[in-house]
Amino acid sequence: MAHKPHLRRLKDQSAGRVIGGLTWIAATLVIAIGLALLARARPLLDLHPLRDLLTSSEWSPLRGQFGFFPFIVGTLAVTLLAMLLAVPPCLLTAIYLSEYAPARLRQGVKPVVDVLAGIPSVVYGVWGTLTVVPVIRDYVTPWVSRALGFIPLFRADNPTGYGVLAGGVVLAVMVFPIIISVTEEVIRAVPYGMREAALALGATRWQMIKTVVLRRARPGVIAAIVLGFSRAFGETMAVMMVTGNVARIPRSIFDPAYTLPSLIANNYGEMMSIPLYDAALLTAALVLLIVVLIFTIAARIVLARAVKSAA
Repeated sequence: MAHKPHLRRLKDQSAGRVIGGLTWIAATLVIAIGLALLARARPLLDLHPLRDLLTSSEWSPLRGQFGFFPFIVGTLAVTLLAMLLAVPPCLLTAIYLSEYAPARLRQGVKPVVDVLAGIPSVVYGVWGTLTVVPVIRDYVTPWVSRALGFIPLFRADNPTGYGVLAGGVVLAVMVFPIIISVTEEVIRAVPYGMREAALALGATRWQMIKTVVLRRARPGVIAAIVLGFSRAFGETMAVMMVTGNVARIPRSIFDPAYTLPSLIANNYGEMMSIPLYDAALLTAALVLLIVVLIFTIAARIVLARAVKSAA
């Protein structure tokens, strides 16, 4: 019996070391991936500064020109449009689920929203190709070109339906579950005493939500949006199937676009006999990894501050 406490402590220490070791392995995987990409991208980076690669618009592998600017602009255009389309309905949905919906309705809706996160991206791509693209081509493009065609952003020079708008719509649906789930949890974490105090002072329910709940939950809501942005920024298959994949800077929401993930997925493993082509694609992967990592870390920091302030 005297040895049992010592044995329990030994088991606890062993378990802690194993868990800690696994945690460090998971953390160092990101560093290992980054170093591997950097090593494979060095041949191109030794010849061309990263700044020149990021700002050049010339993409001609046969002539040794690897300008990533059109792909960066295409990625940002599709992602920002997706966030513009996704954030308002996601925020309103999270507010409804946390503040207005009955418990039974909330328990029924949340699993349905979570199912969206488990649908493979290729299914979203097929849905976008069969549904979103035809609707944009047959209905949205003609109407917008007649009503707003004088604005360059809405000029419909591409009648196919494949473009920034189609990619933005598909991506918006894909980030719904992330933003809704995180935002709803953050709003529900606001102490109920603050709600009761606002209502006791004569505020309406919406005034209470706007001036008390959302103000307190603002850091967490921002973190949810950043997490959704990171998810959308790195999406590959669905975007590749609906954006048209033309290596030029989009001038309108109807223009085709080519994103960095689509560039890698479409071309890696092909034409590897072209000098520096492999290094160029892995440089694109390195840039993508750095951007997503920055936004993910920023979201985690904001979430940590939100939790600390709510405690």
